[in-house]
Amino acid sequence: MSIEEIESVVSNLPAAELARFSHWFEEFMADQWDRQIEQDALSGRLDAALKRADDHYEAGRCTPL
Repeated sequence: MSIEEIESVVSNLPAAELARFSHWFEEFMADQWDRQIEQDALSGRLDAALKRADDHYEAGRCTPL
């Protein structure tokens, strides 16, 4: 199925089905994001950023949330 076909189907969904699809898609994208962050963490791609965050914390340059 092409992107254009998906767009056509989604744009023709009744409101209730569109809401259901939207909820599912948001959850799907959140899961994809979580998997990407996990892969980046395991591969070491986040090490430099985490080191900078630790350095800022140790230097007292952080504020509580």
